[in-house]
Amino acid sequence: MKDDRRLSIHRRSTQIDATLRSPLSRRQFLALGAASVAAAAWHPNAAQARQPLRSPAHIVIAGAGAAGLTAASRLARALDGAKITLIDARRQHYYQPGYTLIGAGIEPANYVISETTEYIPAGVEWIQAEVAEFDPEANKVVTGTGQAIPYDFLIVATGMALRYGQIEGMDTHLIGKEGIGSIYQGPEAALATWQAMSAFADQGGRGLFLRPPTEMKCAGAPLKYAFITDDYLRRRGNRGKAELVYNAHNNTLFGVPIVSEKVRMLFHDRGIQTRYDRVLQAIDPGRRIATFRTPEGTEEQGYDFIHVIPPMQAPTAILNSPLPWQSGPWVAEGWVEADKATLRHPRYPNVFAVGDIAGVPKGKTAASVKWQVPIAVEHLLAELAGTTSDAVYTGYTSCPMITRLGRAMLVEFDYENNLVPSFPGVIAPLEELWVTWVMETMGLKPTYLSMLRGRA
Repeated sequence: MKDDRRLSIHRRSTQIDATLRSPLSRRQFLALGAASVAAAAWHPNAAQARQPLRSPAHIVIAGAGAAGLTAASRLARALDGAKITLIDARRQHYYQPGYTLIGAGIEPANYVISETTEYIPAGVEWIQAEVAEFDPEANKVVTGTGQAIPYDFLIVATGMALRYGQIEGMDTHLIGKEGIGSIYQGPEAALATWQAMSAFADQGGRGLFLRPPTEMKCAGAPLKYAFITDDYLRRRGNRGKAELVYNAHNNTLFGVPIVSEKVRMLFHDRGIQTRYDRVLQAIDPGRRIATFRTPEGTEEQGYDFIHVIPPMQAPTAILNSPLPWQSGPWVAEGWVEADKATLRHPRYPNVFAVGDIAGVPKGKTAASVKWQVPIAVEHLLAELAGTTSDAVYTGYTSCPMITRLGRAMLVEFDYENNLVPSFPGVIAPLEELWVTWVMETMGLKPTYLSMLRGRA
């Protein structure tokens, strides 16, 4: 019965998607083709092919998510004779950018699921356990089973932890019940969120959206989901029966000012209310009341549907290690201290941090991994070769932001909040385009999987 329901949802989603695809004009076809060609060649200069470097070094990679697998693939190809050990307990790999598509009713839950073994290169040792202790002073890690593993170099790619427990009354078992959604918990939660949101779109009512006060993966996702909900209400003729409120955690909607202003304008045009300086503190599922912290105290907001985004933090093993920043804005969240240009740890130079765990000003997206990992690997290889590298990570971050079904904006920026379009003349930044929607829904996953294998 559960599989039948999923199949029904997928068929309905496919029908929705088909109605959005009008015949391509010649100009659109050429633009899409150009974008595809550009995407295929899209890689940092540091990742150019070279002869394998002979080295007996032992490199440990903590984490087999997007960043860890990409690093393993690149190192396996670049080195000859080195020992590469990948440590992670997870058997399944999740294509996390696809969670929004599941939550939008566009893809089934299994769309994002594959096996970790599919992406581990030949010759790379996989220890299926969690890292319980990081000891950079002794150049070793210890697994949850007590196995001590020494290393010459360490790449930290553990990802981040979702802290739902920091929201009073919130429990992951509530997702899909009592009008509560949250796409971040995983594929099943994203599917349950779609079902809850779809029921809301059928009836109308009051919908609440928000983001946490911490750094988070894909900061555009909370905005996307507000846009998607608005569009479903309109398509079902119930927008006039609904009130949508987006609660920003500070005084802006997005960390890049020009993007924030664009979203503000779109929210205004679509009647999505914005409340600033609102941080979710507690939720009462029975009464359907959310309590927000404000500069003046607390504020209760009722809801018929709420999309909860939990605070995010470094995993406990990182928090309890010497690796996080010791001062500055990221101490409480525990992000690994890293030079923002090289991803190298300034206190432990044989340690690199990539992906969500890296304590750098931008870059908690899969697209950032695509640029971070080659830079970190380049500096590690230079060290092994006895040279130096001038490769620099500029903070590139990308967020294809769905603004309605069939339209999306490609938001790309760097550390300085400059827009850095990858397809100038083809895809205009901050414009709601069908071609960007196609990239988000059809083009990104193949590129992502290619990245895991070290080819993108």
